[in-house]
Amino acid sequence: MIIGLGSDLIDIRRIEKTLERFGPRFVERLFTDVEQSKSEGRKNRAASYAKRFAAKEACAKALGTGLRKNVFWRDMGVVNLRSGKPTMALTGGALARLNAITPAGMKPQIDLTITDDFPLAQAIVIISAVKDE
Repeated sequence: MIIGLGSDLIDIRRIEKTLERFGPRFVERLFTDVEQSKSEGRKNRAASYAKRFAAKEACAKALGTGLRKNVFWRDMGVVNLRSGKPTMALTGGALARLNAITPAGMKPQIDLTITDDFPLAQAIVIISAVKDE
């Protein structure tokens, strides 16, 4: 059963300008170490960060809190499964919120799709509760 849904759309040029203006301060404040290592090695660095930014926004919306109630930027990180499929890894307040909205006897599953087509980046997050085997 779906327990959360969020989407976000961002202009990549906005992230480009923010990276130019604030550089490492912006990156370290919002992105996990895994996200930084993935994005810093990309040819289109700003697009990579923009997709991850959109994923965090979409995830916060799917959690039903936005970036409030102890849900912070670095509590949500885009990671890839062995298959390459992207998903979200949650820690801190985001993980606490995920556990709070997951019904007893169920486990959460986070599905993420991210894409970009300059000048836009988009992310959609679906949080489902599935039977805990």
